[in-house]
Amino acid sequence: MAYKDYYEVLGVSRSASEADIKSAYRRLAKKYHPDKNAGDDSAAERFKEIGEAYAVLSDSDKRKLYDQYGHTGQVPPGGYPGGGFQGSDFGGFDPSQFSDFFQEMFGGRVGGAGGGRGGFTAPDGTPISIEDLFGGMGGAGMGGAGTGGGRRFVQNVEGELQVSLREAYEGSDEIINVDGKRLSLRVPAGTRDGSRLRLAGQGPGGGDVLLTIRVLEDGRFDLDGDDLTTSVDVPAPVAALGGEVTVQTLTGSGKLNVPAGSSGGRRMRLRGQGWPKKSGGKGDLYVRLNVTVPKDLSEEQRRLYEQLRDLG
Repeated sequence: MAYKDYYEVLGVSRSASEADIKSAYRRLAKKYHPDKNAGDDSAAERFKEIGEAYAVLSDSDKRKLYDQYGHTGQVPPGGYPGGGFQGSDFGGFDPSQFSDFFQEMFGGRVGGAGGGRGGFTAPDGTPISIEDLFGGMGGAGMGGAGTGGGRRFVQNVEGELQVSLREAYEGSDEIINVDGKRLSLRVPAGTRDGSRLRLAGQGPGGGDVLLTIRVLEDGRFDLDGDDLTTSVDVPAPVAALGGEVTVQTLTGSGKLNVPAGSSGGRRMRLRGQGWPKKSGGKGDLYVRLNVTVPKDLSEEQRRLYEQLRDLG
């Protein structure tokens, strides 16, 4: 698999700040969002690639790892953390302390296609079992009895599952691959970024699969507590005289009545259109008005705007 430069994907320099990375992601996510590019497979792939790059570069630890070793996940110089592992080292080795590292190096971050958006895979998409990572050390592999009478090693597996903002809002059914097994799970409606899901006994050797949910930013909506914020374009005549505009919500669209004399930047509220609350009900959707004027005026429009200008 060819090297993928996440900085190039987002169009930022390697010294870009967190704010620069976030701004670039929002701009690109809005441009390539599937809702705006229906049926365009290349745009969908680009959107996924942008989300993948942002998931790494927006996390300081992942970014540091990426800057050091790159997308391909090659073995670090001098071996993995703690030194190279030999058969004799296994007795005192606790693989769980390196779980996050191996997830990063071998694609533990979820986001693939086809076989589900979960599991632990190599950069080329091939599923990697825990035995592949640790097998052969000290005669006992993960998820198996090993050789020479070694005991079965039970290991918890940790990973991340990426979902879109809409999927987190509505809830979604997902399939992940762990140690060659396809596992089904349900992401509850109203799930927050950083929430944890536990699949008891589904890991290698009967261990647990622990998933951290990562909610990808949408580019059109900001989530603050239980409230969402978005923006809508309002033609200048509607802002001046009042009227109705269509506002996109996470699940469709709604109508907003704009009062006469509204100015750009004004915030209006659609009650009950925000994020699901733990206590029941939903937060609100705040809509920021963006007053627009036509770039290319017809003769009649120009004449009317000139009259308005002269009256002012």
